[in-house]
Amino acid sequence: MTSSASPDPVGGPRAADTKADLEDLRHDVEDTASLAAERGKGLAAAARQQALSYVDDRKGEAARSVSDLAKSLRDSGKTFDDRPNIRAFFDSAAEGLDDLAGSIERRSLEDFYRQAETYARRSPVTVAVGAFAAGFLLSRFVKASGSAETDHAYDDYRV
Repeated sequence: MTSSASPDPVGGPRAADTKADLEDLRHDVEDTASLAAERGKGLAAAARQQALSYVDDRKGEAARSVSDLAKSLRDSGKTFDDRPNIRAFFDSAAEGLDDLAGSIERRSLEDFYRQAETYARRSPVTVAVGAFAAGFLLSRFVKASGSAETDHAYDDYRV
């Protein structure tokens, strides 16, 4: 028996076949990853477009709500005809809300995002405090609603 009958594990025909198989597998994985990335980008673009469309639809509703609030504020201010300073305050607040409604209607989501980003860069402490306050209020709300459900569940078992 000669040693040439069995393949050499280091550099024989099987090693060359395995190397070629691994190279083919690597190319297949790269192609699959490239295809997945391309489809992911397309999906993200479609989701972004759908979100922008949804926001544009809701933007009109938000502007109408703010405008209705301004009208209600103006109507409430009419009860202070005998106090012109208080009525002027209500009218000024209503005018500000009308301006806000017009701004909501005219601007795009990207405009709002840029403005918020600019404000956050100019005043990061204010944004941090606002985020903390919002988080605190949200946690209190969640805690209060959670304890109410727990109390009701406990009452059901005490019967």
